[in-house]
Amino acid sequence: MPPVSDRLPTFPWDRLEPYKTAAAAHAGGIVDLSVGTPVDPVPGLVRRALADAGDSPGYPAVWGTGELRDAITGWCERRLGARGLGHANVLPVVGSKELVAWLPTQLGLGSGGPGEPRDKVAYPRLAYPTYEVGARLAGAEPVAYDVPEETDPAGLRLLWLNSPSNPTGRVLGADELKRAVEWARAHGVLLVSDECYLELGWETDPVSVLHPDICGGSYEGIVAVHSLSKRSNLAGYRSAFLVGDSAVLGELLQIRKHGGMIVPAPVQAATIAALGDSEHVEEQRARYAARRSALRTALEARGFRIEHSEASLYLWATRDEPCWGTVADLSKQGILVAPGEFYGPAGERFVRVAFTATDERVAEAVRRLEG
Repeated sequence: MPPVSDRLPTFPWDRLEPYKTAAAAHAGGIVDLSVGTPVDPVPGLVRRALADAGDSPGYPAVWGTGELRDAITGWCERRLGARGLGHANVLPVVGSKELVAWLPTQLGLGSGGPGEPRDKVAYPRLAYPTYEVGARLAGAEPVAYDVPEETDPAGLRLLWLNSPSNPTGRVLGADELKRAVEWARAHGVLLVSDECYLELGWETDPVSVLHPDICGGSYEGIVAVHSLSKRSNLAGYRSAFLVGDSAVLGELLQIRKHGGMIVPAPVQAATIAALGDSEHVEEQRARYAARRSALRTALEARGFRIEHSEASLYLWATRDEPCWGTVADLSKQGILVAPGEFYGPAGERFVRVAFTATDERVAEAVRRLEG
């Protein structure tokens, strides 16, 4: 077997360690704005549901309970405007990153055999690095695109969309989404839309590919990915789900049964509670909105330009200089941000600033930026 270093890129966050050490040396401590991990409490009703389901000695179903599938379809109808969903259109998964990393493998993509061209997996040029990792793990060819429908369809088996985007916060409009869906169907390419930040729109209301205006009321050839990590502070619970083409999800269900890829029973119960409540989502949105506003004002006053960032948990910021220089400069002030290069060469003059730190740490970052 080839060593990992030959198959995969260097794990990006390892390269940030020296700057993390520098930021941690600041007299006021580090303000870590580099990772979009929740820091606020898990909602009480979710924790209670988890605890109440704690006595779960048996193996749970890979497909989840009927109550979980009802909760997912109900939420998709209420929040996304999806219509006509049945249990065959949903599949719970163990966190969305696991799904992104292993989906090409589970779909059977790869080299195609000796002397045959590799299958291709396409993803946005500025993107979450796990799309590329998933392609490489399967032995498929990763392809970065600027516009989905301008991608060469030859050998293309899987097309990723990501709206709202990580890292840029860009939201694809309804017309863009519809064109991508129509193009993928015309070329027989499976379209998978990563919509994990959909409930965090600030300057626009993101739309799902599952909306009938986008998909035409049919889920053929499309799958959407959703997560409770951001909306409900459940990153530690590893709760996510797929919604869309029943034929695709049926195949994945069989594969995941063989692989024992099961959402734990207490987490299934917690997911039902989280999807059934919108109050905690609005409370969390309010926290993020205040942090976003404070950081954006301070960064712009410091000479940064913010591009896109109309949704998600990040500000995509630049001073028109190499990103590692910006990272180094901010680390001297005890502020750690992610270099845009982590998300592709097109991000080499940007940094990604997460507003997932506590109110106290965000206020401290603002103080340092304004000082």
